[in-house]
Amino acid sequence: MRRIPATRVVEEVARLCVECNRYLPKDVRWAFCKAQAAEESDVAKEVFRQLLENADLAATTGLPLCQDTGMAVFFVELGEDCRVDGMTLREAITEGVRIGYAEGFLRKSACDPLTRKNTGDNTPAVIHMDLVPGDRLRIAFMAKGGGSENMSRVTMLAPAQGWQGIKDFVVQRVREAGPNPCPPTIIGVGVGGTFDYAPILAKKALLRPLTDIHPDPDMAAKEAELLAAINELGIGPMGLGGKTTCLGVKMAFAPCHLASLPLAVNVQCHSARHGEIEL
Repeated sequence: MRRIPATRVVEEVARLCVECNRYLPKDVRWAFCKAQAAEESDVAKEVFRQLLENADLAATTGLPLCQDTGMAVFFVELGEDCRVDGMTLREAITEGVRIGYAEGFLRKSACDPLTRKNTGDNTPAVIHMDLVPGDRLRIAFMAKGGGSENMSRVTMLAPAQGWQGIKDFVVQRVREAGPNPCPPTIIGVGVGGTFDYAPILAKKALLRPLTDIHPDPDMAAKEAELLAAINELGIGPMGLGGKTTCLGVKMAFAPCHLASLPLAVNVQCHSARHGEIEL
């Protein structure tokens, strides 16, 4: 049994929260540059110039990429031959969020859903945990802003609607969202499972790098088909028109009940802040 001190988990999670909110992931920056070169609209090109400048300023000043530093969302894989000593893993992650958001001067957005009273430290974290073989601990973090999360949806399609129904729903959701999620967006799509599992699939899919092509050729083709259909909407960066409404579509599938076709669309803003550590 491999043991990891809880203090190390706390330190690494705190660092992850701060760094992800300050530094734009390399794959997202690459996508900005690629999209800027492809745009024909001067306005769209200027939006990308400002997004790149914003990323540079955040990196040099230590200020957050966006004032909305999001809810702290984690996908955790805990090896069966690994344990955390000193406190529970959930407690360690939560303490890391509390410290990271305080020391990084990151906005605390977590509040009571009815009274709207702020919890004061951006906790509790949202933690999805899986038990996996081995003795390693992998923690993936996503700072999920409210503007993009509000544009996300889950539905239960009829099985007969099939792929066309999935495509129509995803494209219509992006059309209705318009400029609200601060495009260009990244779209996570979860298909199958159950009503509660499809949204988890969709959100976890957003952790895939934009440069990642799905290993299943059929899935890769479907992602490309959705991306092309979304970009044909012409919403463009920041909703000001252009060729780039979406930077990428990432899909995840799971078996579902023969009477159901669960579908979830998780919208991510252009500031796709995420990262992971392995201990």
